[in-house]
Amino acid sequence: MVYATWCPHCVPTAVEPVKRAARELGVPVVLYDIDTEQVVKADELVEKHGDWTPDYLIPQVFVEEDDGRIRHVLTGDPRGVQYTRRALETALRGLR
Repeated sequence: MVYATWCPHCVPTAVEPVKRAARELGVPVVLYDIDTEQVVKADELVEKHGDWTPDYLIPQVFVEEDDGRIRHVLTGDPRGVQYTRRALETALRGLR
């Protein structure tokens, strides 16, 4: 997941539900904070697999498949936190 600690679409809207889903699925979660040195990896992930623009939207959530492919499953919705929350709930249901 690509996120920022200051972003209300990310914390608490997306980070905790993503962590919870990962625990339920028995898979690790990797968080890339764009305000740290992790921004290099975050940018690479979003540019290669996500919704890339130079000032891309966050959060962006990805799933690594068993075969190593990376699938983009969510980008935060700029219309409001409630839209991101709803989209995340739908995306996570699809993973279970």
